[in-house]
Formats: sequence, C-alpha cells, structure tokens
Amino acid sequence: MNVSVVIDVLAAACLLSGALLSLAAGLGLLRFPDLLSRMHAATKPQVLGLLLILTGTALRLGTLVDITTLVLVGAFQLATAPVAAHMVGRAAYRTGQYRRELLITDELAAPRQGDDRAG
Repeated sequence: MNVSVVIDVLAAACLLSGALLSLAAGLGLLRFPDLLSRMHAATKPQVLGLLLILTGTALRLGTLVDITTLVLVGAFQLATAPVAAHMVGRAAYRTGQYRRELLITDELAAPRQGDDRAG
C-alpha cells in the first residue's frame, strides 16, 4: 500500500464526512422550528463540515501555497461564524423572534422581584 493511496483515502473520508455534515446543516435549516435552533444548525455542523472539506482538499492538493490559503479560509470561518451567530441570536431575542416555550432556561430575562439573581 502506497503513501499516496493512504492520503487519497483520508482525503476522500474527510471530503465525504464534511459534505454529510454540511448536508445535515442544510436539513436543520429546513426542519428546525425556530430561529435559534436554525441558527445552531447553520453554525455548528456547517463549520465542522467546512473544516473537514478544507482538510480533505489540503491533503489532496498538498502544495504549501494551497494549504496556506485553506488554513486562512478555515481560520476566518472559525473567527466569524460564532460572532455572527451570537449577533443574530441577540437580535432575535431583542425583537422577540423566538419561541419562549422551546427555551429550557432564559438567562437574558429580567430578574423577578425577590429573585436571588437580582443582586
């Protein structure tokens, strides 16, 4: 078994698993009931799927310039996706575009009178 065959198999596994995670993110966007759940589906599996696809592409291409570019794409995605999701979530909460009955805890709600968290 050749080293290039092993690298090709690893690249194919990364590409396929990344594509499946991105597909799962797309299905979550269609199927989840509210904005906060859809936001989760749009960020978590999509970013991991993209990183796996970038890893598979880097394994397949193998040149330093291409790998550096792919690392930069992954770094920018990791830096911007959580911030964007946080801002969308805050805007949705402030405008009431969420379903309160689906929240387990509401840490942003104003504390009630006599609540221990009010101090």
